[in-house]
Amino acid sequence: MQETSTSDDHRDAERAHRLRDFQRIRAFSEQLCEPLVIEDYGLQTVVEASPPKWHLAHVSWFYETFLLRPLLPGYRVFHPRFEYLFNSYYEQTGSGFWPRHERGLLSRPTVSEVYDYRQHVDAAMARLIAECPSTDWLTAEPRLRIGLNHEQQHQELLITDIKRHFAHNPLRPAYRADLPQSPLRDPDPLRWLSCDGGLAEIGAPSRAGSEGFAYDNEHPRHRVFLEPFALADRPVTNGEFLEFMTDGGYEQTALWLSDGWATVRQHGWRSPLYWEQQDGAWHLMTLSGMRPLNPAEPVCHVSYYEADAFATWAGKRLPTESEWERVAVDQPLSGNFVDAGWLHPRPAAPAEGDGPRQLFGDVWEWTGSAYLPYPGYRAAPGALGEYNGKFMCNQMVLRGGSCATSADHVRATYRNFFYPQERWQFKGFRLAESRS
Repeated sequence: MQETSTSDDHRDAERAHRLRDFQRIRAFSEQLCEPLVIEDYGLQTVVEASPPKWHLAHVSWFYETFLLRPLLPGYRVFHPRFEYLFNSYYEQTGSGFWPRHERGLLSRPTVSEVYDYRQHVDAAMARLIAECPSTDWLTAEPRLRIGLNHEQQHQELLITDIKRHFAHNPLRPAYRADLPQSPLRDPDPLRWLSCDGGLAEIGAPSRAGSEGFAYDNEHPRHRVFLEPFALADRPVTNGEFLEFMTDGGYEQTALWLSDGWATVRQHGWRSPLYWEQQDGAWHLMTLSGMRPLNPAEPVCHVSYYEADAFATWAGKRLPTESEWERVAVDQPLSGNFVDAGWLHPRPAAPAEGDGPRQLFGDVWEWTGSAYLPYPGYRAAPGALGEYNGKFMCNQMVLRGGSCATSADHVRATYRNFFYPQERWQFKGFRLAESRS
């Protein structure tokens, strides 16, 4: 009897912990929307950036689709057409989905109705977590953890999408005028960290990261052989990228990949996204409005093509994701995350010792690795298998998290991925070089 009681206590404690996580993460999504006015919720100025209203509803759809409908007896959906409106890309659910580029064309449901939808889902999820039979909990608990991490991904998208929409407005409105700013200064000298070659293991172990969570694309853990290399101790800065621009970096076709050069000419790129010249000086759009360019901050909102062209100009290259992880795996998971409240990259702290700086937080770092499955990878069966696996083509891997990422969401094995031309996320890069 004592053994059963202990088991029950452990189960209850685990469920109470998951409920607290659920409530905390759900509340943070709504907290991020508090600075918005009602007109902001439906904005979609570019295809890749969705309206805030859509994000709030979509993450609720995820819990409803993968947890409540299959696992909570008697659950009644909030609205039968939300299954179609707020599905993002899952084909196997059978519902279809509203086109991504038309998410901003929907005035209905109203913002109020979307918040009612969230409350409906929250109440049902609390019942599921409390009442789910132990046999079903074996299915529910892993799906809940995916759902929580999924919502954290959309919290980052909420921030970056709002910035993209506000930057489209010639008034350059501030999302939050009270955000702190780093003092203007020149960047610290860049140092190089030498790394031995040989066999290394990358990828998440069977239980990895915060409380053992890792996405399927971080598995399986496997061995890679690395040649000796060196990694820059910090990301490339605004000041360094400005040198590239001043030297005609956007005009020298020899620096660019063919697709990158075609993209530069098609879009007329002459600087990173959000950079503007005012009275002969560079400024950039931030979530607190326009600011003077800080030379010491990591350059961000650059595409893979721009990162690669800069590396070629500098006589270096981008690190592979295996090289990046080899260095990062022994480093503490600390940095400028969304929790710190800056919502903007900060200059690197002065170097202390021989270790790397800013591997986590500030900016996602482009690597030179294509987003492909690890050896032995198998997508999960069913619609949840579409979460990562079907995007393993034509995209590049980024590592490390950004100033819009939650601190408990990232880990050394985390693989983010975007198309090489995309710039609206907080994306930067650091350099690498091969050593003999």
